[in-house]
Amino acid sequence: MSSSAESRSVQAEASALPAGVSRLISLLVAAAFVVILNETIMSVALPDLMNEFDVPAATAQWLTTAFMLTMAVVIPITGWLLTRMNLRTVFIIAMSTFTAGTAIAAAAGAFEMLVAGRVVQAIGTAIMMPLLMTTVLNVVPASRRGRTMGVISIVIAVAPAIGPTVGGVVLDALTWRWMFLLVLPIAVLALVLGGMMIRNVTDTKQVPLDLLSVVLSAVGFSGLIYGLSSIGEAATGHAVVAPWIPVVIGAVALLVFTLRQLSLKDFALLDLRVFSVGTFTMALLLMLISMMSLFGTIILLPIYMQQVLGHSTLESGLALLPGGLLMGVLGWFVGRAFDRIGARPLVIPGALLASGGLWLMTLFTENTQLWMIVGAHSVLTTGLALLFSPLMTTALGSLPPRLYPHGSALMSTLQQVAAGAGTALFITVMTVATMVGAGAGQDAVTAQMTGVHNALVIGALISLVTIVGVFFLRNGVQTQAPAAEADDLTAAEDGAESAVEVDSPAEGHRS
Repeated sequence: MSSSAESRSVQAEASALPAGVSRLISLLVAAAFVVILNETIMSVALPDLMNEFDVPAATAQWLTTAFMLTMAVVIPITGWLLTRMNLRTVFIIAMSTFTAGTAIAAAAGAFEMLVAGRVVQAIGTAIMMPLLMTTVLNVVPASRRGRTMGVISIVIAVAPAIGPTVGGVVLDALTWRWMFLLVLPIAVLALVLGGMMIRNVTDTKQVPLDLLSVVLSAVGFSGLIYGLSSIGEAATGHAVVAPWIPVVIGAVALLVFTLRQLSLKDFALLDLRVFSVGTFTMALLLMLISMMSLFGTIILLPIYMQQVLGHSTLESGLALLPGGLLMGVLGWFVGRAFDRIGARPLVIPGALLASGGLWLMTLFTENTQLWMIVGAHSVLTTGLALLFSPLMTTALGSLPPRLYPHGSALMSTLQQVAAGAGTALFITVMTVATMVGAGAGQDAVTAQMTGVHNALVIGALISLVTIVGVFFLRNGVQTQAPAAEADDLTAAEDGAESAVEVDSPAEGHRS
């Protein structure tokens, strides 16, 4: 009995966070939450901004589109940045640019200045998320990564989810400028504390920056996201350019970018050899599908509640708050459970609940009560809470340490693409179905309800892919560093093993 207790004590000591790490992670999480929140906080302010600056909806949308495009351009560079520079320097760059962007936006006297402020904000936001994930992977013992990543999942999923709620509350009492004025002192405080508290806990090395790769990634990812974001506008005939043009240009640029990275190998801007680890690829794919569902419903449900049911902006924002808070609370418990039981016991019920929440939404009508919307949204977010942290931890934890910055940057980049794709899918289906309904003689509200229903049905159908996929995910309780994966990947690079062989021993080692 004493031997068992002694063993547990040794294990607890081995998995405990090193001195100062808890404070470091807490600061980074708080800073990341603030910067990520700004990605969606402006969505409810667009009508006010259209009136104040006298711009149409297509122009006002650039406040969100420009933010997403900047994120897509900057995030791929963070893999190189985190390899080349120390942690403290990268943090100061991230928070300084975010703080500067917030100040510019708060003082904006013209719409163009407001967009510029959002772009500068997005630069800091793009750096912060990979910085947080890479730091966790380097300083947190593998046996505690699940609970730590559970907290990070709050930042990734909950901050964007409650952004419209926060925006609605602010606008109900104050003007849109307070969305930035309230954030500014928090950003300054985080910058000052980070400059004093953060120490360099990661190794750096001299890696050249391939400028051609930077250009190709910028054109590729921004083209893809812009094309996807403009599909909804194109459906109504208001797109500045046909969406297929930037999508094709982006796809071609990404193809050339991929070939370029494979040829550069150790000097790649984004090391795509992370995809040779099957666990990473599968977990990332499932997470991206889940992100599509999250962002699709974030933008669709407020439209449904305001234009079909007639609720106010504040009521719509508050209706999404319980689901967002529930996801945040569950993120902590899910992370701790992952450390004990692994991914599969969590992601399987998570996929079923997320899909169930979307199918419940397909039952919405023109007379649905607000509590039913809150309930269905809470079911969806409960499922997503069970998915995000285990999938993220499993994906990144399956990589060798030298690929952590590249895996983090790639995951963050593709999350932006998935967010754009989810938004584009839901809005496009809704817009087209609404136009068809109106053409068939339906009144405006009924036609809008037809559009919302069809979009939710498509989302529910796609969620079935996640249900199938989670059964192919290996169960991994992370109790040690992925040395086996590093060895296997090195062997594969020497031509000794195939991509499948890289994955199998690693997963067997972890199961």
